[in-house]
Amino acid sequence: MIVVRFKVQCQPDRVDEIAAAMGDVVGPSRRMPGVLHFDVARDVSDPNSFLAVEVFEDRATLDRQEEQPEVAAAMELFESGALVAEPEYTIYEVVSADSPA
Repeated sequence: MIVVRFKVQCQPDRVDEIAAAMGDVVGPSRRMPGVLHFDVARDVSDPNSFLAVEVFEDRATLDRQEEQPEVAAAMELFESGALVAEPEYTIYEVVSADSPA
């Protein structure tokens, strides 16, 4: 299992644009086989930041998800100067996990 933590901090005047682009990624990602969870939330301590937590069955699923046109559009927007800083991300390879019943 692969878990990705992805965070962006937006220019204040571009927050709605970034929110829409990230929202466009959610639906197609959640429908993709092998995607276990795909959640995007606004940081409660910084309204200009968004955090995505993504859980994939394997690296191949993550790679397929990153090839979606919606992801490309969001990345293009990020690279257009809409962010305050480079996106932060960490990829975790999980060997085992428990889920309470």
